[in-house]
Amino acid sequence: MEEKNYITPAGHERIKAELLQLLNLDRPEVVKVVHWAASNGDRSENGDYIYGKKRLREIDRRIRFLNKRLEFAVVVDNSARKSGDADAEQIFFGASVTYSSLEGKDAGKETTITIVGVDEVDLEKNHVSWVSPIAKALIKARLGDCVSIQTPNGHAEIEILDVQYL
Repeated sequence: MEEKNYITPAGHERIKAELLQLLNLDRPEVVKVVHWAASNGDRSENGDYIYGKKRLREIDRRIRFLNKRLEFAVVVDNSARKSGDADAEQIFFGASVTYSSLEGKDAGKETTITIVGVDEVDLEKNHVSWVSPIAKALIKARLGDCVSIQTPNGHAEIEILDVQYL
């Protein structure tokens, strides 16, 4: 049995959009090319046919993967925290957290990360997976808490400066 795939509503929509793109546009287009190439005769040296079949396998593999990810997806909605109905100062999945290192060469440097699902990780945007070491250390902490995290350079202490649910 597959474990749950926690995902934000935006991430869920992106995966569904990619799946629909593959099913409704990309795959039918490649099928037409393969059909046309097959009708040309000799398939053993037909580049359009060989490449088309390879591309079709890649598309089908990606469709199966996305279907599996969506099958086990658990969309986490933080609307109660956004509206103030729930505690918005405690860190959970979907939070954007600003923290500052308390020691070392990065002391005082502020960093903002967003805790997202494993399918949504984007380090350029500072989106980290909920199973990453930094996210595991931050989850359930509160605004103003100091948290110890394990880094490649050893233990580090960070202070949580801001928590937002976007």
